[in-house]
Amino acid sequence: MKKVVILGGGVAGLSAAHELIVRGYEVAVYEFKGIPGGKARSMPFVGSGTGGRKDLPGEHGFRLFPRFYRHVIDTLKRIPYENGTVYNNLTEVTRLDIATYTAPLLPLLAKIEFNLESLLVVIKDIFDSRLGLSLEDLEQYARKLWQVMTSCEQRIQEEYNLIDWWNFIEADQQSVAFQKIFAGFTKTLVACQSKIANTQTVGPVAVQMTMDITTPGTSFVRLLNGPTNEKWIYPWLSFLQDKGVDYHLGAKVESIDCVDGLIRGAKITEEGRTFDVEADYYIAAFPVEVMGKFVTDAMLQADPSLAGVQSLVDSVAWMNGIQYYLKEDVPITHGHVIYLDAPWSLTSVSQKQFWPDVNLSEYGDGRVKGVLSVDISDWESPGIIFGKAAMYCTAEEIRAEVWAQMKLSLNVDGEVILEDDVLHSWFLDTDIHFDNPEHANTNMEPLLINRVGTWEKRPEAFTAIPNLFLASDYVRTNTNLATMEGANEAARRAVNAILKQDGSKEEPCKIWDMYTFELGKFDWLAGYRHHDERRFAKNLPWDGKFL
Repeated sequence: MKKVVILGGGVAGLSAAHELIVRGYEVAVYEFKGIPGGKARSMPFVGSGTGGRKDLPGEHGFRLFPRFYRHVIDTLKRIPYENGTVYNNLTEVTRLDIATYTAPLLPLLAKIEFNLESLLVVIKDIFDSRLGLSLEDLEQYARKLWQVMTSCEQRIQEEYNLIDWWNFIEADQQSVAFQKIFAGFTKTLVACQSKIANTQTVGPVAVQMTMDITTPGTSFVRLLNGPTNEKWIYPWLSFLQDKGVDYHLGAKVESIDCVDGLIRGAKITEEGRTFDVEADYYIAAFPVEVMGKFVTDAMLQADPSLAGVQSLVDSVAWMNGIQYYLKEDVPITHGHVIYLDAPWSLTSVSQKQFWPDVNLSEYGDGRVKGVLSVDISDWESPGIIFGKAAMYCTAEEIRAEVWAQMKLSLNVDGEVILEDDVLHSWFLDTDIHFDNPEHANTNMEPLLINRVGTWEKRPEAFTAIPNLFLASDYVRTNTNLATMEGANEAARRAVNAILKQDGSKEEPCKIWDMYTFELGKFDWLAGYRHHDERRFAKNLPWDGKFL
């Protein structure tokens, strides 16, 4: 039996372990943190539980599963949970609300039914929203989405990778409302400005999410029906361990030893003891800012393309969460709220309404009735109270700023949704370290952003080192976005590369095409793309024609 050592136990590492163990490999996973799951994990608000109750549930950031996810959804369907699978723990949202400083909440349907009433609601929401969008704005955005939809794959990879989203949609020539909504959403989606993110990444995702939101049927996004580790990660880990996976928590990788073009082992420190681990194959399932530091001169000599990984170390941004525990539940909407005017690019979800089987009286001091989980996607813009960017604020200042920005967005035109006296306590992601009050804080787990021109620097899941493979969201994937879906797909690609290298007869992991923009099973855009392929081959620009 061949052995595979996986370095990193987040979604990518767990996904790789899953696919390998069911194919008969011996698998050992080494995870640095004391809680499994990587960025996806939920974590206890340590010390909040009293009287024998559990600590309140905190998290790096809330989990969501868009309709276009394929790889991670398939994995959820193969993890046992009680009488079903973890997939059964997903629940649909019905709303996506937009909050501004100047108008009441704009409730958009996240799930559109097959009827005229739902269609009329969508149209009314857009034109009566007081967001300031004109018909010309909508037409311009639609034209740009159409360009993405009808462009050939080679143009998207080679041309749109070199164009930022702001310039692609010609935001300079559009209204302020257009810039705020259609250019600004990249901060919420990928935690970076539209003038930085490349269109190869943002364009297809923007099209897919627009189609998912406006296509009748299931909701465009789903959530877990409880804290992530309780409903997904711990059942997953138990399943893998029952299958034979050797999973180590609190195991720090010190180095990866490359000799004569092969990985000979990895040095691990665990419980104060440092030792070497050896295997037939190694999967590095670290995020890019970690993996870049493990690339040695010996690795570069064996595979010069790994220099691209090193160059991506700084292509990251901050996207971390804060949870507010409430004395009374405040279900702002049945889904997510985007705070369009909040300088810190906030998104929130009122979680208790999606957690029907979670009794919050069993957590904390027993008085919490609701959890308002907020993602902060802009840590560099000044806030409204202290005039400082989030990365320069204390934890208490971050708490106050986010709360104030939400109140200013929700309590509009005399309507009061969020009040100070409902706040019980709060928890900020422990990845934010307050090292030195005179300098910026440290984020232990930033998020990869696909900057302009970075596709060529990103590696495949296999390397020129025959026994080293990569599984992380910086790997080239069809998903092409720093998400659980991208991490899961990268892990599948790494496993498939091992199967090929090993000459295995086991069935490869399934890899889905993404962003095909099909209606049903009919590829109604194929003719447009074939036309654009011919034009691209002749070095001609996109023209959007069918023939």
